[in-house]
Amino acid sequence: MKNRKEIEREFGVPIAGRILEPANWTQTALKKLPPAGPLDLYALYGRRAPLVVDFGCGNGRFLIGSAVWRPQYDHLGVDILPVVLRYATRRANQRGLTNIRFAAVDAQRLLRDYLPPGSVREAHCYHPQPFHDAREAGRRLLNPTFLADLCRVLEPGGQFFVQTDNAPYWQYLRTTLPHFFAFAEQPEPWPDAPRGRTRREIIALRRGMAVYRGYGTARPLSAAELSRVVVELPPPDFDAGPRSRDLDELERERS
Repeated sequence: MKNRKEIEREFGVPIAGRILEPANWTQTALKKLPPAGPLDLYALYGRRAPLVVDFGCGNGRFLIGSAVWRPQYDHLGVDILPVVLRYATRRANQRGLTNIRFAAVDAQRLLRDYLPPGSVREAHCYHPQPFHDAREAGRRLLNPTFLADLCRVLEPGGQFFVQTDNAPYWQYLRTTLPHFFAFAEQPEPWPDAPRGRTRREIIALRRGMAVYRGYGTARPLSAAELSRVVVELPPPDFDAGPRSRDLDELERERS
């Protein structure tokens, strides 16, 4: 009988893949980024394959699942918190994955300095920090400049997937994203993860909280058109409302 420890669970929900014997572990941490970009993706993965990027990947639940289930894709997860990346890299290493890398870098810098134009097949961003303090509104990730930069690194027909449990953030996104993407809302959980793609979504669904999801294909906009859209659109200076302290505390549990 298989050792139950080979399958790892979080809040009762399995994390994709099995924990292998240490002799089969890999090294998935990109410990040092080059001083100047862009990244040499062929050298990084040893092949040419469609690239999936997760901005704010946290403990890696979604990206590891994608890497396990879609071995024909390469995967790159970034987060500014090295602590959570330790969980992500350890889990990917223990599963012997060769098509995934993790780096401690902010998403803006990754787009600006390291991802070549037209190099990304899919981009994902789950539960970006809404920054409830109005003085920090300028730190919100999904602003027009970031979205324009994202469009530049996506392949023609590349897709963006986004999710949040903050209603004001979602209202901003549902009016802003259609300027950059042929955008559609996803009213139900993602079909590949009905119990949640991320630990935060798992917790929110268990508590009966609303989670807002959507995806879109990049519009074929020129650099001049993207610059014009950035100037015309408002920044994300909305009132994010009160912090969901219970959800925040549960998400941090065991992290």
